[in-house]
Amino acid sequence: MLEKDRLERYLSLCMDSAADFAEIYEELETKETITMLSGKVEDVNHAVTSGIGIRLYQGVQSVYAYTNSAEDEKIVSLIDDLRDALARDPAQAGQEGAPCVELTRVEYENRHPVKIDFTSVPLEEKTALLGRATQAAMEVDPRIVKVQATLLNVRQLVQISNSEGRLIGDTRVRTRMMVEAFAREGDNLQSGGDRPGAGMGLEFFETTTPESIGKEAARVALVNLSARDCPSGKMPVIIDNAFGGVIFHEACGHSLEATSVSKNQSVFSGKLGTQIASTCVSAVDDGTIPNAWGSENIDDEGNFQQRRVLIENGILKSYMIDRLNGRRMGAESTGSGRRESYQYEPTSRMSNTFILAGNSSFEEMFEGIEKGLYAKKMGGGSVNPQTGEFNFAVGEGYMIENGKISYPVRGAALIGNGGDILMNIDRVCSNLERGQGMCGSSSGSIPTDVGQPAIRVTSITVGGTANE
Repeated sequence: MLEKDRLERYLSLCMDSAADFAEIYEELETKETITMLSGKVEDVNHAVTSGIGIRLYQGVQSVYAYTNSAEDEKIVSLIDDLRDALARDPAQAGQEGAPCVELTRVEYENRHPVKIDFTSVPLEEKTALLGRATQAAMEVDPRIVKVQATLLNVRQLVQISNSEGRLIGDTRVRTRMMVEAFAREGDNLQSGGDRPGAGMGLEFFETTTPESIGKEAARVALVNLSARDCPSGKMPVIIDNAFGGVIFHEACGHSLEATSVSKNQSVFSGKLGTQIASTCVSAVDDGTIPNAWGSENIDDEGNFQQRRVLIENGILKSYMIDRLNGRRMGAESTGSGRRESYQYEPTSRMSNTFILAGNSSFEEMFEGIEKGLYAKKMGGGSVNPQTGEFNFAVGEGYMIENGKISYPVRGAALIGNGGDILMNIDRVCSNLERGQGMCGSSSGSIPTDVGQPAIRVTSITVGGTANE
């Protein structure tokens, strides 16, 4: 990381321009990925990357550039280019006598301590974790014919300084295991997966064991092996907890980010204080949860992470706001500025986003449903944040008949509108859990938790493959 005096000189140089704000983001990332296929290590990738991103503001205009060089000449040249790009009107170029920036380092208590740093553990021990997951999956049933397992470990050091005199850093460590099991019966081949992770070191596997991950992947594959094609049509749908929250994340969460709200490109623009969901729905985005997959001590603009109440009893309470879009909206940052790396300018992003627990028991969720769908696990999908329209695959699903879980189905998709879903939730279970994923947007791919308790939606269009 750059020394304080160098940063002060660079920021002062940035501010000797038409800029009214300047920021320097530094990053050093160590990333290790180990992949195993049916017990054999296929690939080991260990990469160390570093770089610096610099941005200048003038009002709501922003210019950004980055480099992977720490050489003084390169950084000064980068700043000169940014100053030229910002001061397009020659009359605005330069602010003679601009004050020198003096930085003060901000100290704080780390909310996310790590016990076992992956860089200190021999490769053999890490591959053994994958071996344990693979063996456990293969032993579930002889129909499990292939298992692919991946271990991801990341340590990211960041330091952020700006023209307001703030100098602050963070160390983010994340661990995740992704297991995909394949089950075959005759010509029928199906898969199932499990992909838990946390903002922890390898101590994560002391509580979430590799065996439990492998067995869960195998279980889902075997369920899909025996599943029937899903019927289609409008019907009540129960979406279970954990990764079921991906629908709220995609269909609603992105529409609450200032990236789209500030430009009136969100279905929820201008709706603060109004009812956008059923009164049984409350939701938060909380980047402070200790050692959660999407947590950080600070966001990528150097602001402390927060717990943001987005929806309370159906009423829209807050958006997720970064610095630049906050300027556009006349609002303060909510600590929501995030980015994949120094190669991206930050913007408003989610962290750990989930619907809060309700009061219904799991059994009560099914009461009164003659025919419906129970989406136990969700897959991927897409959404238009301007309209809220979405399409999501169901990774593990079951038909509901006469208030009971019936036979498993495959090929199901949920099609609808995020705003409609929020209003059509009539029951929220008490079984809140979160799942882990990677979220892509204009500032790259970032780790986020999605989550919810089981929710019941009175009507959703279900796309299916059954001939009826």
